[in-house]
Amino acid sequence: MPKPTIAISVGDLNGVGIEIALKSHEEVKKLCNPIYCINEELLSQAVNLLDKKIPKDFLLQEVNGNFTIEAGVTDAHSGRYSYDSFMRAVKMCEDKKANAVVTMPIHKEAWMLAGLKYKGHTDLLRKHFDKEAIMMLGCPEMFVALFTEHIPLKEVASSIKYKKLKQFFLDLHQDIKEPIAVLGLNPHAGDNGVLGNEELVITKAIKSANKKVGFEQFFGPIVPDVAFTPHFRKNYNYYIAMYHDQGLAPLKALHFDESVNISLNLPIVRTSVDHGTAFDIAYKGEAKTLSFINAVKSALKLIS
Repeated sequence: MPKPTIAISVGDLNGVGIEIALKSHEEVKKLCNPIYCINEELLSQAVNLLDKKIPKDFLLQEVNGNFTIEAGVTDAHSGRYSYDSFMRAVKMCEDKKANAVVTMPIHKEAWMLAGLKYKGHTDLLRKHFDKEAIMMLGCPEMFVALFTEHIPLKEVASSIKYKKLKQFFLDLHQDIKEPIAVLGLNPHAGDNGVLGNEELVITKAIKSANKKVGFEQFFGPIVPDVAFTPHFRKNYNYYIAMYHDQGLAPLKALHFDESVNISLNLPIVRTSVDHGTAFDIAYKGEAKTLSFINAVKSALKLIS
C-alpha cells in the first residue's frame, strides 16, 4: 500500500522551520511522502546559511517568490511567502494531490506587515473553508481544544454564549468521541454564581450537548486550578479551555517539546508544530524536531 503524501508548508523562512524540515527529512520520509512547498532558489539560500546539502529526494512543490533570507528578522516578504507556501499546501489537498497539510510556524507580525488580515493558520482556514475550524493542541497524554483563541482576554467572558458553545461541543464531538473535561472561566468555576455567571451558561451547554450526543461526553465546568493536577489527568486526556492561555500554559509546561497543533472540523487534515518561529535560534543548528515529527504522525493518524 503506497505511503500517504503530506504537503509541508515551510513557515517563515527567517525562522527555524526549514532547518527542522531538513533535519527531520530522513525520519519523515519513512512515514510518508513529504512534499515541501518552497522553490529551489530559497531552499538553496537556506541550506547555505545552515551549511547543509539538499537531500536528493527532497521533493519540492514550486512556490513563486524571491527575497533574501535574514535569520531572526521580522519581514513582510518572508511573511508573505509563508502564507503562499501554506496556501499551496492547502491547494494540493483540495486537488487531491496530498492527503494532509503539515505546517511549520509563521510569524503573525510578519503577516501583518505583509498586509494579511488573518490571525494565524486556523483563522485563515476558517475563512477559506467558511467552517468553524477548531484549534486543538497537545500530545497523546493531553489534548486541549480552545473555545476562544487569539482574542483579548477582556473579550473572553462576553464570547461565552450558549448556542455558540453548544455548537462548539457538537463540532468537536464529530472528531473526538472520548470523554472531555470542560474548564470553567472563573476562579473556583464561579462558586455557583458568586464569582461570575459564565459557568451557568457553560453548564447549560454541556447538558444540552450531552443530550444530543447521547452520552455524558462533556464533563464540567471544572475548577481551572485543579483541572491539570496529576490526579485529574489520570481520568481525562481531552480538555476544553475557555481561552488561549488557560489551556496552553499548563500544556506547554508539561509537554512543550512534543506538543502539536491540530485543526478540526474542516474538509482537510491539517496539523502543525506547536511552537513559534524561534527567531533567536534561527539558522544556528539548535532547533528541535520532535514537535514536527509528532505533527506528521498526528496527520497520518487522522487520515487513516
